[in-house]
Formats: sequence, C-alpha cells, structure tokens
Amino acid sequence: MSELTDRVAFLRGLAEGMQLDDSKPENKLMLKMLDVMDELAKDNDELHKALDELNEYMESIDEDLSDMEEDIYGDMSDDDEDDEDDGDEDDDEDDRTVEYACPYCGEVMVFDVERFDFDEDYLCPNCHKPLFPEDTEEDEDGEDEE
Repeated sequence: MSELTDRVAFLRGLAEGMQLDDSKPENKLMLKMLDVMDELAKDNDELHKALDELNEYMESIDEDLSDMEEDIYGDMSDDDEDDEDDGDEDDDEDDRTVEYACPYCGEVMVFDVERFDFDEDYLCPNCHKPLFPEDTEEDEDGEDEE
C-alpha cells in the first residue's frame, strides 16, 4: 500500500472510532468523502503500478535499441581508436561520401552524407537538369522513360 492509501485508512479508522452514523448530514458527508478519498488512493496506486511497468518496458526497449545500434554501427569509440591507430583517413572519408550519376547525362558527383540536404533541389553541373526528379515514370509524351 502507498502512503496515501495508509493515510486514508487511518482517517477511516478515526471515523469508525468516532462512531459516525448516517443519520446526521455532516456525518454522511464525511463518510462519503472518505469513500471518494479511498477510491482516489486506489486509483493512484494503480496508476503508479502502471507507470512503473511502463518505465520498465521503456528501459527494456532502450537496452534493445542500444544493442541494435551496437550490432549495426559497432562501438563508435573502438572505431575512432582504430582509425587513429591505422592512420587511414581515406577509409573514414569513404564512409561519409556517396557517388551518384545524373539520370540524364551520366555525370558522376560525390556527396557528403553528413551535409546532404534532402529538401534541396540539386541540379547536375553538366546538363543543369534535376539530379533527383520527382516524376521519372513518364516523359512528356506519356511513354515510359528508360
């Protein structure tokens, strides 16, 4: 039981010790208030139990996510130390860049993954057409593009 439930039980015990009966309106009011407080204390206990379960579940999810990140990305601190030991900055740089060929002229460009803005409309420096056209399924004649 929680402290709140214990305090309501104490008040109920005091009311019973005073031998309050339902005949007087003020006694009836006090007894009804004790009933309401008792219900509120029980609801409060249930909410605290549900919150504790939810917190345990969230901690479990957080641990699972950490394990997945470890599996996918590895231990980042170990990678940093390995890069410093090997002296291979080229490997690290290759992980942060992506090559992309223009769908119109075939010009190959290199993008820095960390600085790439998905909201920007990139144009090919060679043919000046959009690198990532929104509708590539049909051309102006209604035929499929190749």
